[in-house]
Amino acid sequence: HTPDALENVLVSLKEIVPSKGGIITVFGCGGDRDKTKRPLMAKVAKRYSRFTIITTDNPRGEKPQDIFNDIISGFAPEDNQRYIIIPDRKRAIREAFRKARDNDIILVAGKGHETTQIYKDKVIPFDDFKIARQLLIRKTR
Repeated sequence: HTPDALENVLVSLKEIVPSKGGIITVFGCGGDRDKTKRPLMAKVAKRYSRFTIITTDNPRGEKPQDIFNDIISGFAPEDNQRYIIIPDRKRAIREAFRKARDNDIILVAGKGHETTQIYKDKVIPFDDFKIARQLLIRKTR
């Protein structure tokens, strides 16, 4: 994903979010990929989101903390209450659901149709859709 793609989605969501609602964005950036887009992604998330949760995407051979540091360089120091880093993607998605208020929209960006996460030489099963679906089912019971 790119800053432009994230912005396009967030602009569309901003148009449909109820006036009393906000957007909670969950995203990460892939490791061993273009590092210059990382702070730009943060700036886009900050512009359109009430709150941002930064997490892993596919770290590949890169240390997740290095990726997080690149991302948060796009936030100003006074923005430190507008985001949190949760390395475990499942926990990050769960936190978005916990933080969501009535009329909020949660955007879990980045993985889309992918059903795995890549860590160095390991490919781990992971499906954003399944996790979000389980959380929605629990929340509606």
